[in-house]
Amino acid sequence: MAASKHIWQFFRAGGFDQVQLSTGADLLALDQLDLKLWVALACPTTGLEFDKTTLALIDTDKDGRVRAPELIAAVNWTGSLLKNPDLIVRRVSALPLDAINDATPEGKTVLASARSILQNLGKAGATEITLEDTADTVKIFAQTAFNGDGIVVAEAAEDLALRSVIADIIATQGGLLDRSGKLGIDQPKVDAFFADAAAYDAWAAKAEADAATILPLGDATAAASAALKAVKSKVDDYFGRCRLAAFDPRALAAVNRDEKDYLAVAAKELNLVATEAAGFPLTQIAAGKPLPLLTGINPAWAAAVAALQIAAVKPVLGDLTELTEADWVALVAKLAPYDAWLAAKAGVSVEKLGLPRVRELLAGPAKTALAALIAQDKALETEVAAIANVDRLLHYVRDLHLLCENFVNFKDFYDGGEPAIFQAGTLYLDQRSCTLCLPVEDAARHGTMAGLAGTYLAYLDCVRKGTGEKRSIMAAFTDGDSDNLMVGRNGLFYDRKGKDYDATITKIIDNPISVRQAFWSPFKKLVRLIEDQVAKRAAAADADANAKLAKVAETAANADKAAKEADAKKEEAKKIDVGAVAAMGVAFGALSAAFATIAGYVSGLLEKDFWQICLAILALLFIVSGPSMLIAWLKLRKRNLGPILDANGWALNAKAKVNVPFGTSLTGVAKLPVGALAAKVDDRFAEHAPKWPKFLYFGIAVCFVYSLANHYHFAPRWNAQEGSFVIPALHPTNAPVSVPISGNITGSISGSVTNTPPAK
Repeated sequence: MAASKHIWQFFRAGGFDQVQLSTGADLLALDQLDLKLWVALACPTTGLEFDKTTLALIDTDKDGRVRAPELIAAVNWTGSLLKNPDLIVRRVSALPLDAINDATPEGKTVLASARSILQNLGKAGATEITLEDTADTVKIFAQTAFNGDGIVVAEAAEDLALRSVIADIIATQGGLLDRSGKLGIDQPKVDAFFADAAAYDAWAAKAEADAATILPLGDATAAASAALKAVKSKVDDYFGRCRLAAFDPRALAAVNRDEKDYLAVAAKELNLVATEAAGFPLTQIAAGKPLPLLTGINPAWAAAVAALQIAAVKPVLGDLTELTEADWVALVAKLAPYDAWLAAKAGVSVEKLGLPRVRELLAGPAKTALAALIAQDKALETEVAAIANVDRLLHYVRDLHLLCENFVNFKDFYDGGEPAIFQAGTLYLDQRSCTLCLPVEDAARHGTMAGLAGTYLAYLDCVRKGTGEKRSIMAAFTDGDSDNLMVGRNGLFYDRKGKDYDATITKIIDNPISVRQAFWSPFKKLVRLIEDQVAKRAAAADADANAKLAKVAETAANADKAAKEADAKKEEAKKIDVGAVAAMGVAFGALSAAFATIAGYVSGLLEKDFWQICLAILALLFIVSGPSMLIAWLKLRKRNLGPILDANGWALNAKAKVNVPFGTSLTGVAKLPVGALAAKVDDRFAEHAPKWPKFLYFGIAVCFVYSLANHYHFAPRWNAQEGSFVIPALHPTNAPVSVPISGNITGSISGSVTNTPPAK
């Protein structure tokens, strides 16, 4: 990558260097900044405390993620339309019109569009434009007939006849929502309407050209065909049964239905037309028997057969009272061309307008006139697109700097001011407030990645009982301890808008919170283990006592039998179980050896000075807690934000550390306010701690100091000769002295020599 021409400034936070974005020039030079120095390379467009419209505008490929090239393109486009790019850093929501760079063709178009918007809103003299002005496109285009979207409404046509055509097209093809908020039509709707109209006209013309065949009864053909279709399957069934009876007389009883079928129907309460018998034949079956049309018909079908006789049989075959199979075949054949023509009906959507209206529209100039109106509207597409660019520019000027300081760097996250855009709110639970809370869709999938962050994480379901709103979050606990955190605990979650939710822990990913907690962790586990064992032993003892009570009760109830059993047990008790005695000896020996070993260590320890005993105990404590403290220290050094955000769809590019000092700022522990006065009256229900431990600790400290001083001869001792305390190190009694032996020869004699002066 070529060297950057821009002079960058960096600040250090989270254990790594982050670029400073304090001027518009910094933002416009982002395309020169090495991507390896960006904190993030991509972020999702959902689940962020950020304007969703702005994110959707930046996400040009609509893949649901904002990537570094898209952010660079948005910044460069915004900078090209502003005279002073520092407006982006100021995050203004009202853009002065004179701040738009009209030195470029696109800038001129955007400026003209901004003025057009204000004029349509009745603010022709305004000197600035806001997002509220561009938010309601319906209001902007409410008074305009043409708005560049290729959709024309009825009001766009000055000719009343043409307005009527637009209404007909909307009624048959459906309408489209115009930018003005009204229903209109576009060119595909017009083309589809006139195509259906032409098809419907051609279909109707076919019947007119061959009316004798297709419409043998004229306008009454439709009624005759409908009456025939209503009973066709049932009449076919009747003549088919008659043929079967003619083929074999033995089938006659079966095709007429069995008596038990009638009994089942007769057992019910029938209505006037006996619809329960609709599945039975039309009439009694016999070989070669014609179908009666007036009498002896199944009550459920009597009305339909009567309609057939009036609408179809009588006009085609004459006033018949019964119908032979040949008559039926001829009747079906007579109406078959009409049925085939009806099945081939085209342009059904325009049928409701009627054939005369359809032919009127096909013959008139409506199609050409509508195409001209739509072309007139489309001609404004570029100008109206610039109106959309005004809205886009306003969103970018207000929001781009905020996004960059949560994407290119993480200034908002580390500076302790406004929360970062990925922080969903604050969780209050266990006398703590957790601000590192993120929205979560799938806790199981999220936890797989987020668990690598080395952070204590709790997943919670949040519900607003009043409105039924639900959401799931993840909260990071980075201070305090985890003793009272468990699945099922309840807290209160406030989102960034101040709405409160009842929060319940559903899942926990356990990681160290502090080295102090890790020091006491083994001992707390030991205490819990002892408590569990004591509880189990107590439960077992209680169960044993209950069993003995039950046995005593049973013995009292069977006293005579118990006496005999007692005698037998006495005899058995006299016998000595050699195996039991051997087992007891082995157990006793093992316990003796264990006690002897412990006693040896204790006696060896007691031979040491007191200060050495204290240091040995402290060393033992650190030997026990050392591994957990080391593991906690290593994990706390690696604790970072990367896996947590990656699990939410980010592509984090840096090790955003959450060290111990920073972690304490993300999780607030309950403390009394500065200057608060504690209650003078003690809690009368409090469990008062005994005072003897304090004296014990004080005594141990004094003994430790004295023992250490004594070891190094700094402990004061009483000197009876001088009648005062003497410190041996300052007044040595075992120091070597020189004693003259003879002549010039001297020798060193060691012994107990006092430094007292000779007696006078």
